Amino acid sequence: MTIGRMHTHANDNHTNDSYMGEQSSPDAHHDHSHGVSFENINLSFIIAVAANLLFTGIEAVCAVVANSVSLLGDAGHNFSDVLGLLLAWGATYLASKKAGELYSYGYRRTTILAAIINATVLVFAAFYIAFESIEKFLSPSPIAEIPMMIVASIGIAINAGTAMLFVKGRKSDLNLRGAFLHLAYDAVVSAGVVVGAIVIYFTGWLWIDPMVGLLIVFVILAGTWGLLRDSVNLILDAVPQGIDRQAVYQYLQGIAGVSQVHDLHIWAMSTYENCLTAHLVMPENTLWDSEDGYTSIGASLRDKFNIHHVTLQVEKDLECANTDCD
Repeated sequence: MTIGRMHTHANDNHTNDSYMGEQSSPDAHHDHSHGVSFENINLSFIIAVAANLLFTGIEAVCAVVANSVSLLGDAGHNFSDVLGLLLAWGATYLASKKAGELYSYGYRRTTILAAIINATVLVFAAFYIAFESIEKFLSPSPIAEIPMMIVASIGIAINAGTAMLFVKGRKSDLNLRGAFLHLAYDAVVSAGVVVGAIVIYFTGWLWIDPMVGLLIVFVILAGTWGLLRDSVNLILDAVPQGIDRQAVYQYLQGIAGVSQVHDLHIWAMSTYENCLTAHLVMPENTLWDSEDGYTSIGASLRDKFNIHHVTLQVEKDLECANTDCD
């Protein structure tokens, strides 16, 4: 027999509980920011997009003039940065919109879509640089080393500087992590171009330019794998990275009065919010008599496991573990 359900919405500053069909006090404080300051994020995106778009145009022209495939590859990767930043920015904005009749969860999952598209764009950018580098290996031609050094050095400053705008958010939001990686890898790409130009300037070895391009491809693919893997896992509703499902199970199993836990599901609502549903078999029904007990569970799951939205169904006997008791 099912005797009740509980839902907690645990944000960074509070837990919002529903108990036996009654909402918590209307005076309760509601904060849906989940620790994310959208005003600061919007400013970060504005600065990053404007700086990278301007630099990309200048770098592309200089790459053609300098006849450098590594510099052209850097420009192409920079342009993918702009597209990726715009995508991440749009997803972050949509995630802040309220839920509606059609989209009852709002648009939070667009952040997951943005993360996976960003990872895919990085992979395609790497293959483009690889193609251009191989072609340059087969047909080497003189390059203008000094312009390469100057432009790529500016690129290091711009990409590293704008990457720092997302260094904090990347730790808790996979979407912002994608934006950070785009910019960070472009700084690495630009550094590789500078080193290649210096070597060519002193040795005249033209094959260095495409070799640097291929090394850049390796760095991008190696670093993007984690983002792509995590993004695919989230879109398939896998347990989010950093959450130990067995540890969550043991925590719920250890609650006073719980004899069994089943139908435990943990997934990501967005790149920064996680959800949990579970059935708790409680023959003595001790927890259902205490609203404070639910509040404590919600707060613990938030603090220990970074789970923000919790829905628990309490069942009176073990038969409900294998049958529909609604």
